[in-house]
Amino acid sequence: MQTAFIKTDEAPTKWFAAQDAQRRNTNNKSHYALTIQNQITRMLTVMSMVYAAKGIYEAYGKKGVSIKVDGAVVKDRTNLRALEAEWTAKGFTKKVSPQGVIYRLTA
Repeated sequence: MQTAFIKTDEAPTKWFAAQDAQRRNTNNKSHYALTIQNQITRMLTVMSMVYAAKGIYEAYGKKGVSIKVDGAVVKDRTNLRALEAEWTAKGFTKKVSPQGVIYRLTA
C-alpha cells in the first residue's frame, strides 16, 4: 500500500474536537451504503489484531470514510501487509502522521 506522510497539529481543545467529530460522524454515517459501513466495521475489528494503539476510530465525512489508529504500533506485520493489499484493491489509501495512521476511502 502506498503511504503518504502528513504533518498534523493536535486540537487545542480536545474535548470539543471529540464532541464535534462524534456529531459529524453520526450525521454522515447514514449517507453511506450498508456495504461500506460493514466493510468499515470489519476493518475496525481486525485493526486491533495488527496494531497496538491508544484507540481506533471511524470517521464518516461528507467526501469519504476514514479509520484513524491513534498512536499506532504494528504488532503483526505479515497480516498487516496482506490486509493492506486487500484494502488497496478496494480503494483505500494510507496516511501516516506523528499522531498515528489513517486509512481513507474517498467516496
